[in-house]
Amino acid sequence: MSDLVTLGQRIRHYRTAAGLTLDQLGDRIGVAGSQLSLMENGRREPRVTLLTAIATELGTTLGDLLDTTPPTPRAALEIELERAQRSPHYAGLGLPVVRAGRSMPDDVLESIVGLHRALVERERQAIATPEEARRANTAQRLHMRTVDNYLPEIEELAQQVVAESGHASGALTHREVGLMAQKLGFELVYVNDLPHSARSVTDLDNGRIYLPPASIPGGHGLRSMALQAIAHRLLAHEVPTSYAEFLRQRLEINYFAAACLMPREQSVAFLAQAKSDRNIAVEDFRDAFGVTHEAAALRFTNLATSHLDLTVHFMRVGGDGAVYKAYENDGLRLPVDVTGSTEGQLVCRRWSARAAFARTNRTTEYYQYTDTPEGTFWESTQIGSGASDEFSITVGVPFSDSKWFRGRDTVNRHRSTRGVASGRMASSRPAGRARSGRARSCTRTSSRHSRAEPSRASMTKSFTASSRRTRWTRRSTSGRLPLGVGALLRISPGAACARPRDGGAGSASSPASPPYARSTAAGPRPATLAIAAGSG
Repeated sequence: MSDLVTLGQRIRHYRTAAGLTLDQLGDRIGVAGSQLSLMENGRREPRVTLLTAIATELGTTLGDLLDTTPPTPRAALEIELERAQRSPHYAGLGLPVVRAGRSMPDDVLESIVGLHRALVERERQAIATPEEARRANTAQRLHMRTVDNYLPEIEELAQQVVAESGHASGALTHREVGLMAQKLGFELVYVNDLPHSARSVTDLDNGRIYLPPASIPGGHGLRSMALQAIAHRLLAHEVPTSYAEFLRQRLEINYFAAACLMPREQSVAFLAQAKSDRNIAVEDFRDAFGVTHEAAALRFTNLATSHLDLTVHFMRVGGDGAVYKAYENDGLRLPVDVTGSTEGQLVCRRWSARAAFARTNRTTEYYQYTDTPEGTFWESTQIGSGASDEFSITVGVPFSDSKWFRGRDTVNRHRSTRGVASGRMASSRPAGRARSGRARSCTRTSSRHSRAEPSRASMTKSFTASSRRTRWTRRSTSGRLPLGVGALLRISPGAACARPRDGGAGSASSPASPPYARSTAAGPRPATLAIAAGSG
């Protein structure tokens, strides 16, 4: 009996209708009137045997007493007032509790309840400030990292619901989703006049879940929306009282929907076989279960660490380079603001999440190695289109785990020295080796047609394209470069590219270096190009 306040109101309603006082009813059932008073005020839970005796004496049934509907409109107001005054928000005001006695007029009771509603609404608006929302997002992201983005309780619930629907393998069908709803007493109804801001509407009184028309492109979304509405009921969600609670509920319903569309047992079996074959690919996982690339990528992060022993990172990045969603437990340093939030921050333009936008053929995944101060990461990116712009979906792992993935033999390699793009370029150096001066951004590196750079304390030749003249400057072996001085390697006509120094963590000779394609073509070897930022 979770709603003792409503139960108490119903006992009082039937007792007064029978014309009995608390003591008179107590004498008939063998309970003190003071005990009955506690029950009517929702402060004591009666046993079922006692409730049965009360129902018999009052000429009603046990089912009527246990009904969760307030017996009268006034009782509904009294229940709402009681709950409002028990809330942490009201307790924090330090105000006394107002009892809605029989002498309180109905209009006064309505006014008090209306004030409570207004206070709650103002509190919600104050909570949902941009800064508070960003802090709540950050707290949730950090929490999910501590649990490896895996929620075992929801996994078990989803596995049970899927099994009860009769689903065995392959993509979850709309019919099976409908059967899940029927088991909860709901019917899926597709209508074309939903509010613009609503994904679905659940009618609790009539047992209906209203969804957009089935003819909307991308029908997989309809399954997900129906499962999210079902999740609210299965997880017993109430109206959120804070933005953090809203985010938690949204995460849980999305997690449940994904765990139903890509059930744990079938998904782990599929991914484990792909790992055994050294052929993990998000696009294969996506196609096997008939979901979107983003859904498959996020689901992969749920299972990668707990079941495949892989640490990962995930990003959804807009065409402007801003982060929409991000998760990592593999050590990649995500760009963050002063609150620790990564949403809206720009990623380096050399990261796979942005480099993939330059591709002409976007039907398949784009693979790349990215050197960062935290190490080298292998990444897979797929470009998608939304209602108004493009976005990229990226899944990545540390270099040591790239051996399990399709696309590990890519020759695409970029170097990034910061998570946030600064619009500058830095001379090519292996990941993990600090650069002197204030170079902040990133370079592209490749081993193809590269030649050795001069050693430290050597001469660096710069080229002035306009005058075709050259000059020589000396690079210091210990101090920083002079402010505003660029360190340019020799430039020659033809394609230009650069590679890290020999022996570095990202060099071709390093044991930890990804495989590079070596050129065997005869002819002159193009020189290397690297642009260094000055103090600017």
